[in-house]
Amino acid sequence: MLFDPNTYDAAHLDAESRRLLRATIDWFEERGKRRLIADDQAKVWYDEFLDFVRREKLFATFCTPASEADGNPDKRWDAARNAALSEVFGFYGLQYWYAWQVTVLGLGPIWMSDNAVARKKAAELLDDGAVFAFGLSEKEHGADVYSTDMVLTPTGSGFTATGGKYYIGNGNVAGMVSVFGRRADVEGPDGYVFFAVDSRHEKFTLVKNIVDSQMFVSEFRLDDYPVTADDVLHTGPDAFSAALNTVNVGKFNLCTASIGINEHAFYEAITHAHNRILYGKRVTDFPHVRQSFVDAYARLTAMKLFADRAVDYFRSASPDDRRYLLFNPITKMKVTSEGERVVDLLWDVIAAKGFEKDTYFSMAARDIRALPKLEGTVHVNLALVLKFMPNYLFNPAEYAEVPTRHDPADDQFFWHQGPARGLGKIRFHDWETAYRDHAHVPNVARFHEQARALRTLLTTATPDDEQQEDLDFLLNLGHLFTLVVYGQLALEQAKITDLDADVLDQVFDVLVRDFSAYAVALHGKASSTEAQQRWALDQVRKPVVDQGRFERVWSKVAELSGAYEMRP
Repeated sequence: MLFDPNTYDAAHLDAESRRLLRATIDWFEERGKRRLIADDQAKVWYDEFLDFVRREKLFATFCTPASEADGNPDKRWDAARNAALSEVFGFYGLQYWYAWQVTVLGLGPIWMSDNAVARKKAAELLDDGAVFAFGLSEKEHGADVYSTDMVLTPTGSGFTATGGKYYIGNGNVAGMVSVFGRRADVEGPDGYVFFAVDSRHEKFTLVKNIVDSQMFVSEFRLDDYPVTADDVLHTGPDAFSAALNTVNVGKFNLCTASIGINEHAFYEAITHAHNRILYGKRVTDFPHVRQSFVDAYARLTAMKLFADRAVDYFRSASPDDRRYLLFNPITKMKVTSEGERVVDLLWDVIAAKGFEKDTYFSMAARDIRALPKLEGTVHVNLALVLKFMPNYLFNPAEYAEVPTRHDPADDQFFWHQGPARGLGKIRFHDWETAYRDHAHVPNVARFHEQARALRTLLTTATPDDEQQEDLDFLLNLGHLFTLVVYGQLALEQAKITDLDADVLDQVFDVLVRDFSAYAVALHGKASSTEAQQRWALDQVRKPVVDQGRFERVWSKVAELSGAYEMRP
């Protein structure tokens, strides 16, 4: 299940994608672990990495849609290979992933625009090795785009833009920065504007790097920056939609970064613990240690299953199939939160080792915290997920089966997602099908009982009007619903990949316990009614225990000891 640089060949992708992924892995491995960690600790700006990106045309190949590729057959926007690259970057360090991630975001409003001049310029800059930036957040408002203080004042030749942006990655070197603002002379949504600026322009002031890190997360200001028609990407409600739709495309990478970080940390942790003797025994002979490792492995497996299957829905999306809009926030919120839990489980085992400055783990323990917080935080995504719950649970529709999408196609729909509204009207296929297909797996069957009970809660102990305004109560409900969706896609991918039945059963051993924990939390909410409390306690279930299964999964974990160690 785990990415291994020693054996990875991305056989599911085309030849040029495989070559570039292999070249990226080799670049990191040849530099070695000591250099990787030393650069992180010294906060060295990664010029050499960007030189590699430029030389190999890595971002140009992976981030240029076919429509702007000038006939180059290897250039396309392909979410399957982008996910693979994101995982590789996460495996070696969040700072490298971040340079890629904010380039993806910066390009989103450009590729979604009808501005041919801006698109051509972006393609040329990419080919020259440039990185990009996404100027949405502000110091006083965060990502609250309704309250933007970036103001465009009309002139005879266009506008002048004045205002500041905050939390803007690559702002120090970006060839183009996609900036969100509003017109001074137009009120409401009609006044929104997305426009492109050059970070080298004299009216662009780089204020500072707001983080103490290798990456450059900038604060910048524009002061009477001239904006012409060639710089305007979107206006009015389309500008607002471009902001949200760019997040749909770009923030998906959060989940694969978490996966990559977890994988590298897992190798270090199991190799350390399995070869350490305490009180005359291997550390991994202690039952609680094995439980932590098996739980971590099961959680990481579920992360990969869900993320891989979500890519298929994303790539197969259309105006008539927008199911990805539910699966997307779950990748941003649930997969990244699970990444934190995996690191915490491993850290509980290796203890003080996790603080040592010559380990990758010390970087992982710091960086894994960032990912659930980089886009709207967990609670914002949970609130979004709740919009889909009624149709998902109660109103299934017929859809053709979505295949595995590893084909080298250009994902054109990403740039034509349309208005960012109507989420409550989106329909889904029957979520129970995947559960019925795996009814022979004991803990899948047990979790299915819990999942079905969620419908019972919503029909017999429905949240009242006051509870529907109580975000604390609703977020806990959102966690319960998210587990149902998470399990569904994990099961679909398990079937596609013919996942070992023992591992799948262990994954759902974890999910049964998680559902029980959220049910107990709902019971304890100040506003929960007696009927809801009874329901909650009825859903507290013990997973089906099978010691033989546990030991077989543990043996898979133990085999990872020494399987990979980064070159010195």
